[in-house]
Amino acid sequence: MKVQYKMFKGVIKSWERLFEEATEFATEIGRDRLISISHSADHSEGIVTVWYWG
Repeated sequence: MKVQYKMFKGVIKSWERLFEEATEFATEIGRDRLISISHSADHSEGIVTVWYWG
């Protein structure tokens, strides 16, 4: 298995919307494949990353 990730970014999107998108994706892949969800910010851009087993 390989570790993979999917990023959700937004300058205009709210933090709430970014986390909603990330949790929808995490629900789709399932708890057995989910590793973690992380977040960061760079100036006004928010980034939420879902880490999972591919």
